[in-house]
Amino acid sequence: MSSIKPSKTEPPSSALKESMTLKSGFRHTVFSLNGDKYTGEWQDNRKHGIGIQMWKNTGAVYNGEWRFGKYDGYGTYYVLDPESKGYVWKYDGEWKNGKKHGYGIYFYNNTAVYEGEWSEGQRSGRGKMFYENRDIYEGEWMCDKEHGEGKLLHANGSWYEGSWKDGKRNGSGKCYNSEKGLLYVGFWIDGEAKCGTLCEYEKDKAPEPSKCKFPKLHLVDSEQVLKEAQSVLIYTSKD
Repeated sequence: MSSIKPSKTEPPSSALKESMTLKSGFRHTVFSLNGDKYTGEWQDNRKHGIGIQMWKNTGAVYNGEWRFGKYDGYGTYYVLDPESKGYVWKYDGEWKNGKKHGYGIYFYNNTAVYEGEWSEGQRSGRGKMFYENRDIYEGEWMCDKEHGEGKLLHANGSWYEGSWKDGKRNGSGKCYNSEKGLLYVGFWIDGEAKCGTLCEYEKDKAPEPSKCKFPKLHLVDSEQVLKEAQSVLIYTSKD
């Protein structure tokens, strides 16, 4: 009677062992050693697809899209409100490579909110900022600062509309003082008015209208002053 010898099974290679332990597809909640937990999709042992991440120490939650372990796509980031003990929005919008990127709404607190475009975690592009003091800026941004064309409306009704650079008024612009009923139209450098005209504007709406009669002022060589101011702005922009 012939005997049948059992075939020897080759042990799996180290690469195969590693691949067998990798998480891919949808999995139920996975806990980290520090108590954080994630529920959602995986690929090659990294969060990838749709998933919810909860952090134990801060109580923060991210619910949205992932790409190889980082927020990427559309998602919402929540934090715990210390007063109500409930979850509140911190950011809702688009992400790329773990940073706010694209269109989104960010809540600095209950009254300060930015709604608009982002680039690599910073306000860049067009957006609207509601400040805590009830001022509102709407216009262009770059590297988290007002940059380009935009309008700042103060809570008391005063406003500035024109060019900005690095968060300051730079270039041509108009500034209205609602308390005095005065409008300044001119040129700005690093937040300071350099040359322009001042006149009464909507004086009947001003709570403290100017009692002065403003004569028409003119420069001996206004064109030269304007050219010099513009040359300073161009020179500083190159730095």
